Amino acid sequence: MQASPVRATALPSFTDALRAVESLLMSGGQRTARRNAWTSVLEDRRRAKDRVEAQRFYERSADGS
Repeated sequence: MQASPVRATALPSFTDALRAVESLLMSGGQRTARRNAWTSVLEDRRRAKDRVEAQRFYERSADGS
């Protein structure tokens, strides 16, 4: 009895699969716009986190801690 062959390629991730479907359904410009929008969302979240951290820092400094 022989062992079954080992798969040499990795299965695509869920994100890769979504991107493949996206590329089939949307034109290139729409894909670019969607990715740019998502990048903006992530950047806004990062800035919001930085603002919260700065606010906490200033509050701690004002308290004299």
